[in-house]
Amino acid sequence: MIPLQGYLNGMALSVGLIIGSFLNVVVARLPHDQSVIRPRSRCPGCGKGIAWYDNVPVVSYLVLRGKCRHCSMRISPRYPIIELLTGTLFFAAMAQFGLSPALLLRDLPFLAILVAVTFIDLEHRIIPDELSLGGLALGLATCWFDPRLAWTQALLGAALGFGFFYGLAWAYEKYSGRSGLGGGDVKLLAMLGAFLGPVGVFATILISSVTGSIVGVGWALAQRKKEVMTSAIPYGPFLVIGGLYYYLFGPTWPFESLWLLFTNPT
Repeated sequence: MIPLQGYLNGMALSVGLIIGSFLNVVVARLPHDQSVIRPRSRCPGCGKGIAWYDNVPVVSYLVLRGKCRHCSMRISPRYPIIELLTGTLFFAAMAQFGLSPALLLRDLPFLAILVAVTFIDLEHRIIPDELSLGGLALGLATCWFDPRLAWTQALLGAALGFGFFYGLAWAYEKYSGRSGLGGGDVKLLAMLGAFLGPVGVFATILISSVTGSIVGVGWALAQRKKEVMTSAIPYGPFLVIGGLYYYLFGPTWPFESLWLLFTNPT
């Protein structure tokens, strides 16, 4: 027999796939200030509505071979990628932390927001306030359900995340005369702090800085164009990577000492 945790993990995967399908709508419409509820999903090529059997996460994409049933317009692989990524993250969260009010009311919405932020920032280079500030409010409002994080840590994490990046962006613009970090990144790190606490902010900054530098330099060298070195790279996805690492693996090395400092200051 499959143990209860196995059923819960499978349920989390299934729910994640369905939520991922909805996140595709969010990613496509929210940057254009369109409703994510109405109208129903339709093909951008021929305008025909998408039937429910053509909207089954991942499966419909494979059955249709990545094309619209009516006009054969190519469907972006972003759709199954978002669905699979969301399902995988929901599965990992359930397997790691188990079923709890914190998981349902806090963790899974947090993961869904991070997925939407990543793909919107990659495509449009913006992070909508509905996600960052809405997520910040959610993180502070639901910290009472999370036994891993005291409300003081959630509040301190949000303040530290906002203050650190705001100060860095202000200093960069003052001394270089150019805008560096966007306001969306500042709000996103504040949101991450509300969910992960002050140690999570430090971990996110460190991991995002390393991964961002590696990817940015590698991309510039691959393009072999000088202008790429100074072109803006969306930083939100790297913050998401750092936040997800800390969320899933917690205060592991090299963050144990910081964790003890904030949890046991004496």
